[in-house]
Amino acid sequence: MATRPEFDVVGKDLWRVDGRQLATGKPAFTDDYPQQGMLVGKVLGSPHAHARIKSINTSAAKALPGVHAVLTYEDVPKAKGPIGRRADLFNRVPYTRAGQDYPEPSPWDFFLLDDKMRYVGDRVAAVAAETEEIAKEALKLIKVEYEVLPAVYTPEDALAEGAPVIHDEPDVLNVKDPQRNVCAGVDVTLGDLEKAYSESDEILEGHYYSQRVQHGQLELHVAISYMDEDDRLVVICSTQVPFHVRRQLSTALGLPVGKIRVIKPRVGGGFGGKQEMVLEDICAALTVASHRPVRLEMDRYEDLTAARSRHPMRFKIKTGVKKDGKLTAIDMRALVDAGAYGSHSPTVPTNTGNKNLPRYKCDNVHYEFNAVYTNLPIAGAMRGYGTPQGAFALECHMDDVAESVGMDPLEFRLKNTVRPGDKDYLSPHIYEIKGISDTTGEGWPIDTCGLEDCINQGAEAIGWHEKRKAYAEHNATNPVIRKGVGMVCLSQGSGVAGIDTANATVKLNEDGSVNLLIGAADIGTGGDTVIAQIVAEVLGTDLDNVMVIATDTDVVPFDSGAYASSTTYVSGNAALKAAEEVKASILKVAADMSGEPADQLNLKKHHVVADSGEPVLVEGQPLTLKEVAMKAMYGHDYKEQIEHTAHFVSPVSPPPFAAQFADIEVDTETGVINVIEFVSAVDAGTIINPELAAGQVDGAVSMGLGQALIEEMLFDENGYAMNKGLIDYKLFKAVGMPKLQTIFVETYEPSGPFGVKAVAEIPVNGPAPAVANALKHAISVRVHELPLSPERVLRALGKM
Repeated sequence: MATRPEFDVVGKDLWRVDGRQLATGKPAFTDDYPQQGMLVGKVLGSPHAHARIKSINTSAAKALPGVHAVLTYEDVPKAKGPIGRRADLFNRVPYTRAGQDYPEPSPWDFFLLDDKMRYVGDRVAAVAAETEEIAKEALKLIKVEYEVLPAVYTPEDALAEGAPVIHDEPDVLNVKDPQRNVCAGVDVTLGDLEKAYSESDEILEGHYYSQRVQHGQLELHVAISYMDEDDRLVVICSTQVPFHVRRQLSTALGLPVGKIRVIKPRVGGGFGGKQEMVLEDICAALTVASHRPVRLEMDRYEDLTAARSRHPMRFKIKTGVKKDGKLTAIDMRALVDAGAYGSHSPTVPTNTGNKNLPRYKCDNVHYEFNAVYTNLPIAGAMRGYGTPQGAFALECHMDDVAESVGMDPLEFRLKNTVRPGDKDYLSPHIYEIKGISDTTGEGWPIDTCGLEDCINQGAEAIGWHEKRKAYAEHNATNPVIRKGVGMVCLSQGSGVAGIDTANATVKLNEDGSVNLLIGAADIGTGGDTVIAQIVAEVLGTDLDNVMVIATDTDVVPFDSGAYASSTTYVSGNAALKAAEEVKASILKVAADMSGEPADQLNLKKHHVVADSGEPVLVEGQPLTLKEVAMKAMYGHDYKEQIEHTAHFVSPVSPPPFAAQFADIEVDTETGVINVIEFVSAVDAGTIINPELAAGQVDGAVSMGLGQALIEEMLFDENGYAMNKGLIDYKLFKAVGMPKLQTIFVETYEPSGPFGVKAVAEIPVNGPAPAVANALKHAISVRVHELPLSPERVLRALGKM
């Protein structure tokens, strides 16, 4: 692996570029930008999980003083053909709200408004009124007669013969098998599994379940829309994907892209839930209909039910292994609950396979998933993007495989996990976009991998070998309070290879300061800060000297958005290239000013220096960045601001790696698990800002522990959510967190800016299986379903 050089700005704990703005309470978020004459938008949700509107009467709502618009499916008339026809306001056209590059691989199975309801909370109508009270009253005045249809709440029921067809409309696109309620699926085999099983010394099968959880971000989904002075639609919204939202608004509303502007202010938490056009389309439609600015915000119950959640998945895994611990075959199958619409349902479970299975060296692998429509709320993107579900199943299973051949789980993983120079043979066969797949059998090389060091350093930090022995002795004589220590190995990706795209513009001002224009969407991760650090490093200046202008589709260049752990790797690479081009232009001018060859010059601490580090002198004085900028902008031979735009799309997605360790106690009389200590050892390449990166790890661990122990969306027999808010949807609180330790095992990824790989998602993948494996160590019984609730623990112990 390449050696990490020393840097001046990169690798330093520097303050966030937006820190002062946020700390002093200056306008930052969507709600901080109200518009004059702004109306309040509200959406009427369906009371039925599956129903068709027989009739709808909005006359009383429209007559209510203060109501300016009421929209129903009648304002989006059905088309005669598959594309749609012009109406007074809108076309009925299918689209996806998943925030992905065009053409989106997700099903185009959604309409602005429809006469069929597919889950409790599905859009029936929308209103815009002078006040929230009037808007709520208007919703009550809308009279709807429904034909209630049979509903299905599990993938198994949705696949059963005679099950109701959830998407029976003829104009949906990209659905695998709508008549069977199959939204998407993959089935790929490498090698010969049956032969491998026949040669195995042990064969294990396991079944696992990962539940539906929700993002629980602080800032709810919110949008403000208005028509500007040029009669263009402007949408200010809390989103991870502003450019995708702009394109999808164009499809949904029938407006040219050039007539739409999307502005993303600061985002109060996204975690994948805002990689989706959740409400921007209906908010904008209300503005088009009313000719007034409209604000639309979900309340917490709507956010829990009508926004997005993590895909629930059921797994079956069958593995063959030799007595010496060598893996011979892995067969992993996932049944996925997509919910009522197919947002991200082809790609999330693709990640479930290709971000988990390739970290284990095995020649014979089968991966299959089917994502199935149900009459429950829509599943979508969430931090980890399908990888946490697969990590829970696979890492629990690997512990049991190790036990079957009498091996320590850590030693088993050291024997079977990948190293630098190994290849990923599975991912090219199931990659999410056609044309990217490589079926030559060559595989994708793993150039950098610090997983072995992650395992060893994490084990030392948690005291693995000592605690495995000590806890076994403790548990033999303490039947009530049991102790356990568990570990997992993890992998993820850095952007989506060949797909995620970023552009960046860097320009030099007269005083030597730098403007950085990026479309990357900082969603609270510190993305703007680390990209600015990259630019500052290249240009030999301080972070304070780089002004970030971000995410206004009228102002900044295109960027795919904040998802797939792409911001630092993909957007950072675009900024790196633009900064390098600016640097080359600076050095050319400096060479003209100094008479020194440009290829023997560099930039450091706001000055032009020689390769030796000595300052370059002009008229006896050190040449500064400011003087070069002034010469370029006003000098007779130049008259040009130094400015460059660059783009980046990577042909690879270098995986970060991690090992995580959980130390727990469990009360066998109550079933309550207490996590005492949690260690994360992470290979994310070069760490641009260690403090920000550690914050990402800690936050991800908190989210993962919630999934492990307490979080679960529950529904009654009619499809109603039983979690009404954050009182009965439990999130991990700071006071409940264990002792955390983060270890960065730095490698140097040559394709990343200054050696970077991704860091933000991978730590969320491991807490659930690490705690589950520690629980198995403590009570000698495997709990196969999440969350690891007291009830499930007691049932496993035979006490319920």
